[in-house]
Amino acid sequence: MKNFRTMILEEREPGLGLLTLNRPECLNAMNDEMLVDFEELFDYLTRDEPFRVLIITGKGRGFCAGADLADVARYSNTDYFADPERFLKLVQERFGSIVLGIRRIPQPVIAAVNGPAAGGGFSLALACDIRVASPEASFIASFINIGLSAGELGTSYLLPRLIGLSRASEILYTGRKYLADEAERSGLVSRVVPQEELIDAAVSYARPMLQKSIGGLKYTKRALDQNIDAPSLEAAINLENRNQAILVFSKQFFELVKSFIQGSKKSE
Repeated sequence: MKNFRTMILEEREPGLGLLTLNRPECLNAMNDEMLVDFEELFDYLTRDEPFRVLIITGKGRGFCAGADLADVARYSNTDYFADPERFLKLVQERFGSIVLGIRRIPQPVIAAVNGPAAGGGFSLALACDIRVASPEASFIASFINIGLSAGELGTSYLLPRLIGLSRASEILYTGRKYLADEAERSGLVSRVVPQEELIDAAVSYARPMLQKSIGGLKYTKRALDQNIDAPSLEAAINLENRNQAILVFSKQFFELVKSFIQGSKKSE
């Protein structure tokens, strides 16, 4: 299993990866080292495909506090902030690549939100396919609270699609804390469970996926990503047709069809 400096990756069950952000002293805030770790993680998950499903959680009492502001203060007088173009390349685009990376890897990703998910941590949770949370979890689009636009790291794209434009607007404009029970009522979070049951709840969503083909999971994720903005029903079906034509020729398709038929006969 690959080792990282700021996160722990383990195989929870065959085919199921558990990624734990491991900077509990600062609520797992993202620093330069974590950005590098995420880059290496996405390459590993895409190239080697060691898991079918990935769960992400945080160590300690936080999920992820977003960018480590201590880094921001430390770099304020360096060439990171020499001009907007350099900042865009060295900082902004690297943080944005975390959200894009979650969507680009082939594995469905489940966020087990164990505490505050603020700023970039909120964006990380939004980028996941499914979210479960403990009562201690909270979500804060804190960008606007430090003088930035709340349209940051995909929040203005993902949040309205998950909970609707009106509710998303209120959360993004105010920068208020969005608690776990409210997140569950709005559909952002699938379930809220006690802290000690959180990982098991995430695993319960993952287990049915582990029985599916690798290609089936990967192309379902791609279809969901692309067809939410499809220009027409016909364009959406064209993408689905392409995906199905590819998967029909996989070995797993015929094996699973055979198993399905045999199982149907036994139940008769």
